[in-house]
Amino acid sequence: MKPFDRSRIAGARVLVVGDVMLDRYWFGDVERISPEAPVPVVRVARVEDRLGGAANVAKNAAALGAQVGLLSVVGHDEPGERVAALLAETGIAPHLHRDATLPTTIKLRVIGRQQQLLRVDFEDAPSHEVLADKLDQFVELLAHYDVVVLSDYGKGGLTHIRRMIEAARAASRRVLVDPKGEDYARYVGASILTPNRAELREVIGRWSTEAELDVRANALVDSLDLEALLLTRAEEGMTLFDCDGATFGRYDVPAQAREVFDVTGAGDTVIATLATLLASGAQVREAVDYANRAGGIVVGKFGTSVVTADELFV
Repeated sequence: MKPFDRSRIAGARVLVVGDVMLDRYWFGDVERISPEAPVPVVRVARVEDRLGGAANVAKNAAALGAQVGLLSVVGHDEPGERVAALLAETGIAPHLHRDATLPTTIKLRVIGRQQQLLRVDFEDAPSHEVLADKLDQFVELLAHYDVVVLSDYGKGGLTHIRRMIEAARAASRRVLVDPKGEDYARYVGASILTPNRAELREVIGRWSTEAELDVRANALVDSLDLEALLLTRAEEGMTLFDCDGATFGRYDVPAQAREVFDVTGAGDTVIATLATLLASGAQVREAVDYANRAGGIVVGKFGTSVVTADELFV
Protein backbone atom coordinates (compact mmCIF):
# COMPACT_ATOMS: atom_id res chain seq x y z
CA MET A 1 0.00 0.00 0.00
CA LYS A 2 1.56 3.25 -1.11
CA PRO A 3 1.95 6.13 1.38
CA PHE A 4 -0.73 8.83 1.41
CA ASP A 5 -0.10 12.50 2.14
CA ARG A 6 -2.36 12.86 5.18
CA SER A 7 -2.12 16.67 5.04
CA ARG A 8 -4.56 16.51 2.11
CA ILE A 9 -7.32 15.39 4.47
CA ALA A 10 -7.54 18.85 6.04
CA GLY A 11 -9.27 20.06 2.88
CA ALA A 12 -11.66 17.12 2.59
CA ARG A 13 -15.34 17.98 3.06
CA VAL A 14 -17.74 15.12 3.81
CA LEU A 15 -21.50 15.37 4.28
CA VAL A 16 -23.12 12.44 6.11
CA VAL A 17 -26.88 11.96 5.87
CA GLY A 18 -28.95 9.24 7.46
CA ASP A 19 -30.29 7.57 10.55
CA VAL A 20 -28.73 8.86 13.76
CA MET A 21 -28.93 6.96 17.00
CA LEU A 22 -27.56 7.11 20.50
CA ASP A 23 -25.53 4.08 21.53
CA ARG A 24 -25.94 3.78 25.29
CA TYR A 25 -23.89 1.32 27.33
CA TRP A 26 -24.61 0.10 30.85
CA PHE A 27 -21.53 -1.51 32.35
CA GLY A 28 -21.72 -3.63 35.46
CA ASP A 29 -20.80 -6.78 37.33
CA VAL A 30 -22.63 -10.08 37.22
CA GLU A 31 -22.47 -11.91 40.52
CA ARG A 32 -25.68 -13.92 40.65
CA ILE A 33 -28.66 -15.28 38.73
CA SER A 34 -32.07 -13.73 39.26
CA PRO A 35 -34.45 -15.70 41.51
CA GLU A 36 -37.32 -14.53 39.25
CA ALA A 37 -35.99 -16.03 36.00
CA PRO A 38 -32.81 -17.80 34.78
CA VAL A 39 -31.12 -14.58 33.77
CA PRO A 40 -28.03 -12.80 35.12
CA VAL A 41 -28.44 -9.84 37.45
CA VAL A 42 -26.25 -6.92 36.35
CA ARG A 43 -25.34 -4.35 38.95
CA VAL A 44 -24.79 -1.26 36.81
CA ALA A 45 -21.68 0.68 37.81
CA ARG A 46 -21.17 2.97 34.82
CA VAL A 47 -23.19 4.44 31.96
CA GLU A 48 -21.58 5.64 28.72
CA ASP A 49 -23.14 7.29 25.65
CA ARG A 50 -21.64 7.19 22.16
CA LEU A 51 -22.75 8.47 18.77
CA GLY A 52 -24.25 5.72 16.65
CA GLY A 53 -25.51 5.14 13.13
CA ALA A 54 -24.85 7.99 10.72
CA ALA A 55 -23.43 10.01 13.60
CA ASN A 56 -20.73 7.38 14.08
CA VAL A 57 -19.88 7.63 10.37
CA ALA A 58 -19.51 11.39 10.77
CA LYS A 59 -17.40 11.00 13.89
CA ASN A 60 -15.05 8.59 12.12
CA ALA A 61 -14.55 11.01 9.24
CA ALA A 62 -13.92 13.84 11.70
CA ALA A 63 -11.43 11.70 13.64
CA LEU A 64 -9.37 11.39 10.46
CA GLY A 65 -9.29 15.18 10.12
CA ALA A 66 -12.00 15.86 7.54
CA GLN A 67 -14.45 18.75 7.65
CA VAL A 68 -17.74 16.98 8.35
CA GLY A 69 -21.40 17.89 8.32
CA LEU A 70 -24.22 15.66 9.58
CA LEU A 71 -27.82 15.96 8.38
CA SER A 72 -30.42 13.96 10.26
CA VAL A 73 -33.53 13.92 12.43
CA VAL A 74 -33.68 13.54 16.22
CA GLY A 75 -36.42 13.95 18.77
CA HIS A 76 -37.11 16.72 21.26
CA ASP A 77 -36.01 14.49 24.12
CA GLU A 78 -33.10 13.72 26.42
CA PRO A 79 -31.37 11.33 23.98
CA GLY A 80 -31.69 13.95 21.22
CA GLU A 81 -30.04 16.53 23.46
CA ARG A 82 -27.33 14.02 24.28
CA VAL A 83 -26.65 13.42 20.58
CA ALA A 84 -26.34 17.18 20.04
CA ALA A 85 -23.96 17.49 23.00
CA LEU A 86 -21.75 14.65 21.78
CA LEU A 87 -21.65 16.17 18.29
CA ALA A 88 -20.54 19.49 19.79
CA GLU A 89 -17.51 17.72 21.27
CA THR A 90 -16.37 16.44 17.86
CA GLY A 91 -16.36 19.57 15.73
CA ILE A 92 -18.96 18.07 13.37
CA ALA A 93 -21.32 20.66 11.86
CA PRO A 94 -24.76 19.51 13.03
CA HIS A 95 -27.73 20.00 10.70
CA LEU A 96 -30.29 18.34 12.94
CA HIS A 97 -34.04 18.52 12.47
CA ARG A 98 -36.08 18.17 15.65
CA ASP A 99 -39.37 16.31 15.65
CA ALA A 100 -41.45 16.54 18.81
CA THR A 101 -43.37 13.40 17.81
CA LEU A 102 -40.23 11.33 17.22
CA PRO A 103 -38.33 9.52 19.98
CA THR A 104 -34.60 9.57 19.27
CA THR A 105 -33.40 6.08 18.40
CA ILE A 106 -31.48 4.44 21.25
CA LYS A 107 -29.50 1.22 21.16
CA LEU A 108 -29.06 0.23 24.80
CA ARG A 109 -26.45 -2.45 25.45
CA VAL A 110 -26.03 -4.08 28.85
CA ILE A 111 -22.43 -5.19 29.39
CA GLY A 112 -21.25 -7.59 32.05
CA ARG A 113 -17.57 -8.57 32.34
CA GLN A 114 -16.85 -7.00 28.94
CA GLN A 115 -19.50 -9.14 27.25
CA GLN A 116 -22.77 -7.91 25.78
CA LEU A 117 -25.63 -9.58 27.66
CA LEU A 118 -28.58 -7.75 26.16
CA ARG A 119 -29.48 -5.07 23.61
CA VAL A 120 -32.69 -3.06 23.84
CA ASP A 121 -33.80 -0.83 20.93
CA PHE A 122 -36.04 2.24 21.22
CA GLU A 123 -37.02 3.59 17.80
CA ASP A 124 -39.73 4.98 15.54
CA ALA A 125 -39.88 6.46 12.02
CA PRO A 126 -39.78 10.24 11.48
CA SER A 127 -42.74 12.02 9.92
CA HIS A 128 -42.93 12.69 6.18
CA GLU A 129 -42.96 16.45 6.76
CA VAL A 130 -39.62 16.44 8.58
CA LEU A 131 -38.04 14.32 5.85
CA ALA A 132 -39.27 16.68 3.15
CA ASP A 133 -37.64 19.60 4.95
CA LYS A 134 -34.42 17.61 5.21
CA LEU A 135 -34.37 17.04 1.45
CA ASP A 136 -34.55 20.78 0.81
CA GLN A 137 -31.65 21.43 3.17
CA PHE A 138 -29.66 18.59 1.62
CA VAL A 139 -29.79 20.27 -1.79
CA GLU A 140 -28.60 23.54 -0.23
CA LEU A 141 -25.69 21.86 1.56
CA LEU A 142 -24.30 20.09 -1.50
CA ALA A 143 -22.33 23.14 -2.60
CA HIS A 144 -20.30 23.03 0.63
CA TYR A 145 -19.14 19.39 0.49
CA ASP A 146 -17.09 17.18 -1.84
CA VAL A 147 -18.42 13.69 -1.03
CA VAL A 148 -21.78 12.57 0.33
CA VAL A 149 -22.34 9.51 2.52
CA LEU A 150 -25.88 8.19 2.81
CA SER A 151 -25.97 5.94 5.86
CA ASP A 152 -29.11 3.83 5.58
CA TYR A 153 -30.06 1.94 8.74
CA GLY A 154 -33.61 1.35 7.55
CA LYS A 155 -35.12 3.63 10.20
CA GLY A 156 -36.90 5.99 7.80
CA GLY A 157 -34.35 8.80 7.69
CA LEU A 158 -33.62 8.27 3.99
CA THR A 159 -37.12 8.03 2.56
CA HIS A 160 -36.14 10.40 -0.26
CA ILE A 161 -32.81 8.73 -1.03
CA ARG A 162 -33.43 8.48 -4.76
CA ARG A 163 -33.93 12.22 -5.05
CA MET A 164 -30.88 12.82 -2.86
CA ILE A 165 -28.72 10.70 -5.14
CA GLU A 166 -30.06 12.48 -8.21
CA ALA A 167 -29.37 15.89 -6.67
CA ALA A 168 -25.85 14.93 -5.59
CA ARG A 169 -24.92 13.51 -8.98
CA ALA A 170 -26.37 16.60 -10.71
CA ALA A 171 -24.00 18.63 -8.53
CA SER A 172 -21.09 16.34 -9.55
CA ARG A 173 -20.70 14.96 -6.03
CA ARG A 174 -19.71 11.38 -5.35
CA VAL A 175 -22.35 9.50 -3.36
CA LEU A 176 -21.39 6.58 -1.11
CA VAL A 177 -24.20 4.45 0.30
CA ASP A 178 -24.19 1.97 3.17
CA PRO A 179 -27.26 -0.01 1.99
CA LYS A 180 -30.00 -1.89 3.79
CA GLY A 181 -32.81 -4.19 2.72
CA GLU A 182 -33.55 -5.96 -0.55
CA ASP A 183 -34.56 -2.96 -2.67
CA TYR A 184 -31.28 -1.74 -4.15
CA ALA A 185 -33.19 -0.09 -7.01
CA ARG A 186 -33.56 2.90 -4.69
CA TYR A 187 -29.78 3.37 -4.88
CA VAL A 188 -29.61 3.66 -8.68
CA GLY A 189 -27.06 6.25 -9.78
CA ALA A 190 -25.02 6.17 -6.57
CA SER A 191 -21.23 6.12 -6.90
CA ILE A 192 -20.29 3.30 -4.52
CA LEU A 193 -22.29 0.88 -2.37
CA THR A 194 -20.64 -0.82 0.63
CA PRO A 195 -22.71 -3.91 1.59
CA ASN A 196 -21.43 -6.73 3.76
CA ARG A 197 -21.83 -10.36 2.74
CA ALA A 198 -25.22 -10.88 4.39
CA GLU A 199 -26.60 -7.68 2.90
CA LEU A 200 -25.43 -8.51 -0.61
CA ARG A 201 -26.86 -12.04 -0.41
CA GLU A 202 -30.29 -10.52 0.24
CA VAL A 203 -30.08 -8.88 -3.17
CA ILE A 204 -28.16 -11.21 -5.48
CA GLY A 205 -28.66 -14.52 -3.66
CA ARG A 206 -26.03 -16.94 -2.40
CA TRP A 207 -23.01 -17.67 -4.55
CA SER A 208 -21.08 -20.92 -4.55
CA THR A 209 -17.96 -19.74 -6.41
CA GLU A 210 -16.03 -16.53 -6.83
CA ALA A 211 -16.77 -16.63 -10.55
CA GLU A 212 -20.49 -16.69 -9.79
CA LEU A 213 -20.04 -13.77 -7.40
CA ASP A 214 -18.21 -11.84 -10.12
CA VAL A 215 -21.05 -12.28 -12.59
CA ARG A 216 -23.76 -11.28 -10.11
CA ALA A 217 -21.87 -8.35 -8.58
CA ASN A 218 -20.92 -6.94 -11.99
CA ALA A 219 -24.52 -7.25 -13.14
CA LEU A 220 -25.62 -5.27 -10.09
CA VAL A 221 -23.01 -2.56 -10.74
CA ASP A 222 -24.23 -2.33 -14.32
CA SER A 223 -27.97 -2.31 -13.54
CA LEU A 224 -27.63 0.39 -10.88
CA ASP A 225 -25.19 2.48 -12.93
CA LEU A 226 -22.63 2.41 -10.12
CA GLU A 227 -18.98 3.41 -10.23
CA ALA A 228 -18.19 0.50 -7.93
CA LEU A 229 -19.44 -1.90 -5.30
CA LEU A 230 -17.27 -2.59 -2.24
CA LEU A 231 -18.11 -5.91 -0.59
CA THR A 232 -16.88 -6.20 3.01
CA ARG A 233 -16.17 -9.85 3.82
CA ALA A 234 -15.02 -9.94 7.47
CA GLU A 235 -12.15 -12.45 7.77
CA GLU A 236 -11.88 -12.56 3.96
CA GLY A 237 -11.14 -8.85 3.70
CA MET A 238 -12.82 -6.79 0.98
CA THR A 239 -13.55 -7.09 -2.72
CA LEU A 240 -14.09 -4.09 -4.96
CA PHE A 241 -16.10 -4.54 -8.13
CA ASP A 242 -15.57 -1.49 -10.32
CA CYS A 243 -16.41 -0.49 -13.85
CA ASP A 244 -14.48 1.59 -16.37
CA GLY A 245 -16.79 2.08 -19.30
CA ALA A 246 -17.72 -1.41 -20.47
CA THR A 247 -14.83 -3.07 -18.61
CA PHE A 248 -15.47 -4.61 -15.21
CA GLY A 249 -12.65 -5.03 -12.72
CA ARG A 250 -12.10 -6.84 -9.44
CA TYR A 251 -9.76 -5.79 -6.65
CA ASP A 252 -9.27 -8.06 -3.62
CA VAL A 253 -7.83 -6.76 -0.37
CA PRO A 254 -6.93 -9.33 2.33
CA ALA A 255 -8.11 -8.79 5.89
CA GLN A 256 -5.73 -7.17 8.33
CA ALA A 257 -4.25 -9.81 10.65
CA ARG A 258 -5.47 -8.92 14.14
CA GLU A 259 -7.74 -10.24 16.86
CA VAL A 260 -11.41 -9.30 16.42
CA PHE A 261 -12.84 -7.92 19.67
CA ASP A 262 -16.06 -6.20 18.54
CA VAL A 263 -17.48 -5.63 15.04
CA THR A 264 -19.98 -2.98 16.21
CA GLY A 265 -19.81 -0.01 13.86
CA ALA A 266 -17.03 -1.44 11.68
CA GLY A 267 -19.03 -0.71 8.53
CA ASP A 268 -19.33 2.92 9.65
CA THR A 269 -15.56 3.19 9.95
CA VAL A 270 -15.02 1.63 6.52
CA ILE A 271 -17.36 3.96 4.63
CA ALA A 272 -16.17 7.02 6.56
CA THR A 273 -12.55 6.26 5.70
CA LEU A 274 -13.43 5.59 2.07
CA ALA A 275 -15.31 8.89 1.82
CA THR A 276 -12.56 10.88 3.53
CA LEU A 277 -9.82 9.51 1.28
CA LEU A 278 -11.88 10.09 -1.86
CA ALA A 279 -12.66 13.65 -0.75
CA SER A 280 -8.89 14.09 -0.27
CA GLY A 281 -8.21 13.17 -3.90
CA ALA A 282 -7.27 9.49 -3.51
CA GLN A 283 -8.06 6.98 -6.25
CA VAL A 284 -10.79 4.46 -5.44
CA ARG A 285 -8.52 1.44 -5.01
CA GLU A 286 -6.11 3.47 -2.90
CA ALA A 287 -9.00 4.59 -0.69
CA VAL A 288 -10.17 0.96 -0.38
CA ASP A 289 -6.74 -0.06 0.92
CA TYR A 290 -6.97 2.46 3.74
CA ALA A 291 -10.63 1.67 4.46
CA ASN A 292 -9.63 -1.98 4.86
CA ARG A 293 -6.86 -1.03 7.26
CA ALA A 294 -9.25 1.16 9.28
CA GLY A 295 -11.75 -1.70 9.52
CA GLY A 296 -9.03 -3.99 10.80
CA ILE A 297 -8.12 -1.48 13.50
CA VAL A 298 -11.62 -0.67 14.73
CA VAL A 299 -12.71 -4.29 15.27
CA GLY A 300 -9.97 -4.50 17.88
CA LYS A 301 -11.78 -1.89 19.98
CA PHE A 302 -14.83 -2.22 22.19
CA GLY A 303 -18.20 -0.95 21.03
CA THR A 304 -18.90 1.96 18.70
CA SER A 305 -15.44 3.45 18.14
CA VAL A 306 -13.34 5.49 15.71
CA VAL A 307 -9.95 5.23 14.05
CA THR A 308 -7.71 8.29 14.21
CA ALA A 309 -5.34 9.56 11.55
CA ASP A 310 -2.36 8.63 13.74
CA GLU A 311 -3.60 5.02 13.87
CA LEU A 312 -4.38 4.81 10.17
CA PHE A 313 -1.28 6.45 8.69
CA VAL A 314 1.56 4.54 10.35
